[in-house]
Amino acid sequence: MLLSRFLPALLIGMGLLPTQAASADDFADCLARLQPQARAKGVDSASYRRYTQDLQADLSVLELLDAQPEFVTPIWDYLAGLVDEQRVADGKAMLAQHHDLLERIASRYQVDKYTVVAVWGVESDYGRITGKRPLLTSLSTLSCHGRRQAFFRGEFFATLKLLQQGDLRSPDVTGSWAGAFGQTQFMPSTYARIAVDFDGDGHRDLVGSVPDALASTANYLRKAGWVAGADWGYEVKVPEQFPASLAGRGKRKPVSAWKAQGVTRIDGKPLPAASTPAAILLPTGKTGPAFLVQRNYDAIYSYNAAESYALAIALLSDRLRGGSGLRTPWPTDDPGLSRAERKELQKLLLGQGHAIGEPDGMIGDKTRRAIQAEQSRLGLQPADGRAGQKILRALRGN
Repeated sequence: MLLSRFLPALLIGMGLLPTQAASADDFADCLARLQPQARAKGVDSASYRRYTQDLQADLSVLELLDAQPEFVTPIWDYLAGLVDEQRVADGKAMLAQHHDLLERIASRYQVDKYTVVAVWGVESDYGRITGKRPLLTSLSTLSCHGRRQAFFRGEFFATLKLLQQGDLRSPDVTGSWAGAFGQTQFMPSTYARIAVDFDGDGHRDLVGSVPDALASTANYLRKAGWVAGADWGYEVKVPEQFPASLAGRGKRKPVSAWKAQGVTRIDGKPLPAASTPAAILLPTGKTGPAFLVQRNYDAIYSYNAAESYALAIALLSDRLRGGSGLRTPWPTDDPGLSRAERKELQKLLLGQGHAIGEPDGMIGDKTRRAIQAEQSRLGLQPADGRAGQKILRALRGN
């Protein structure tokens, strides 16, 4: 019993319990303790005081530390929303609109325009959705509370320095809960290292300048090891007896060795008898799509270290080149929904009397509760609130 009285305070002190028990005074004390560390990173005292004096902690960001969609969303749902017809069409429009700019970027950095635009599309829907959380609030909170404080302190100090230098014009800049921001969602420390002033206005502006954002993305991929003129990889078919233990991004063999083991391209094109190192990915095991991936896939993966994320960019880039998409279906009887289908689902739920708000394609708690109620009414099991093809077909009446 005595331990239970002191355990919450102990956990808060360890950064393991995201509760409001962490007071405003505690947060202010933390910011004061961080100032010498910021100074050592090049943030002068006047700038530190200017940008931190009105900050207040937002402990809601702690709930998101272990809930990144790349890791908790089934891959068929994740890709259905990110590589849909709308994003492909919008991406092709951006390729046409920014043709000359993208050609100059490709010439300078030797990274193909389709991959650069795919990153832009996946990260911010071509600049439309860049995040609504105040960057300084999120990063200062994560610097003082929760796990990985040392990492987030580095990002917090990098943000302060970008403001001090004038690369960021406003301290009110917003981004994701974890600090990624701008058209292609750079973390502040990456911004400081990689961002370029491609439009020549004297500032590296990844928030308001499309040329700076896209060129900086190409610069990132180049520095991550991009090989000019090479593929990221392609969908393949593995033989029935293929050992699943051989799959994994770190298990490399020459392409010729995979060819000798019976791996073939899904589109029927010959697999080259090349010595290029490559790996086989089986994201959902041998019953789902298989991929042969090479060095350029690793460069994409380094942007955000999640397999589903890297595949989203790779597959979107293929669609932007004119490809038809995956040939092998995912091993599920309830595939994911595109953004247009999510909006349609929400309209159907509204038609059933569920007060879920304006259809926006974002599946939040109200939508999930409404889906769960309709699953129960229609006898669909499990009644788990999942937004998939089953509930959409049922509400369509087919």
